[in-house]
Amino acid sequence: MKKILIIHGPNLHLLGEREQDIYGKTTLAEINKKLSSVAKPAGVALEFFQSNHEGEMVDVITASKKNGFAAIVMNPAAYTHTSVAIRDAVMAVKTPTIEVHLSNIYAREEFRHKSLIAPVCHGQITGFGVNSYILGLEAAIRLIKK
Repeated sequence: MKKILIIHGPNLHLLGEREQDIYGKTTLAEINKKLSSVAKPAGVALEFFQSNHEGEMVDVITASKKNGFAAIVMNPAAYTHTSVAIRDAVMAVKTPTIEVHLSNIYAREEFRHKSLIAPVCHGQITGFGVNSYILGLEAAIRLIKK
């Protein structure tokens, strides 16, 4: 069974509580449950990881191939706009990666308009709330089943 790594970046453990007008009312646990319900019938196993720490995210990304992950779906959150380290990790492992965001980062503050991660990913899905994750997972499943 192919495995996909789901990475949730900083502050995403607060989903459902923080800035509901931007991120919605769905909790991180609910997002993970919805993703699992998509993965199971597709015959894909998921592993979930959330961290507020850039280095931990880099460690998980760089170990992804060794740990048998066929793809990554990642919401780097605020690190999207600042982390050369996460970008370099994604580029180094060459594990197909899909970047996702709940909100439309291009409709928000100007500093959020630039993703350092997207150019080294297979694609980016932004602005569809929880569906961004689901669309990202569906894209990753299609990539690994080619």
